[in-house]
Amino acid sequence: MGRPFGVPVYVAPSWFLVAILITWVFGGQLDRVLPELGAARYLVSLFFAVAFYASVLVHELAHTVAALRFKLPVRRIQLQFFGGVSEIEKEAETPGREFVLAFVGPLLSLVLSGVFYAALLPVEPDSVAGVLLAGLMVSNLIVAVFNLLPGLPLDGGRMLRAVVWKLTGKPMSGTIAAAWVGRALAIAVLIGLPLLTQSLGSDAADDVGMDTVMDALLAAILAAIIWTGAGNSLRMARLREHLPELRARALTRRAVPVPADTPLSEALRRANASGARALVVVDGEGTPASLVREAAIVGVPEHRRPWVAVSTLAQDLTDGMRVSAELSGEELLDALRASPATEYLVVEETGEIYGVLSAADVERAFVKAMARPS
Repeated sequence: MGRPFGVPVYVAPSWFLVAILITWVFGGQLDRVLPELGAARYLVSLFFAVAFYASVLVHELAHTVAALRFKLPVRRIQLQFFGGVSEIEKEAETPGREFVLAFVGPLLSLVLSGVFYAALLPVEPDSVAGVLLAGLMVSNLIVAVFNLLPGLPLDGGRMLRAVVWKLTGKPMSGTIAAAWVGRALAIAVLIGLPLLTQSLGSDAADDVGMDTVMDALLAAILAAIIWTGAGNSLRMARLREHLPELRARALTRRAVPVPADTPLSEALRRANASGARALVVVDGEGTPASLVREAAIVGVPEHRRPWVAVSTLAQDLTDGMRVSAELSGEELLDALRASPATEYLVVEETGEIYGVLSAADVERAFVKAMARPS
């Protein structure tokens, strides 16, 4: 939808479902407050839905601007079911920055709520403008208060994580505490939200039924989102904790250089003799030109290997397929993500061939690291 501050903004398909739901629900409320609008109330409701999500965008832009100020890259902002998310690619370096990064979103929502309240004062409450401003004031206040609840994945959970991180000196301890509070919060929402709406609603028997079902459904969706988000936060924290274990030098397979016209059987004999597990095709001057793909080798029957040249099974090297042997952790994954391939040529800082890195080996090491307890 645009690139404010250079960050692309996307609207997920689920947003349209929410827009329809808001239009329908708010339209019903308008019918009670302003019955003279008739069918036009749904146009006003649609405007409210768009304006509300514009407020959500401002909330997310606050996170984005803070992240950019701290030199943290932001991949994108996405507006989706029940709000939005700023996809910040790296963790804040200090608990103080983490706290600020989390707090600016709810702060902007509170500011917006105050702005709409100030704009509402000179306006007739029973007018279209009055109802819209009141709705935006209340909705932004709800967004701010809800996001300040102290459980991941909410902003309040990230603030709690920062506080525990500061007290213990361990970011993982903060994540664990905030994630479990988030799970407890999910259970509280699942049970407490329907009870709260019933106690605040009408006592009339006619109001019980569909409203109760809708409240329970809303509570279940919110609880599922919070519970899943808390679990994902734990997994991401474990991921970042184990990332330093992924080192290109340790995962690289030893490779032997072979000319392009070398038969596959001869190339494999040389590799076995030297204890290597990968083949690098070189030109006449010994410069790497391509990598023989492991999957292609497996696909050649053994009786045909003496008549198949390694060059027919190789993938030409691109700049992105050359990685430094010194890469590790997030830098290594970023390099592989930037140029997807099955194998990469690993080189020393001098340009000398160190070996071949298989994406499958990195994936196996990653899964193994994640399986270990923190």
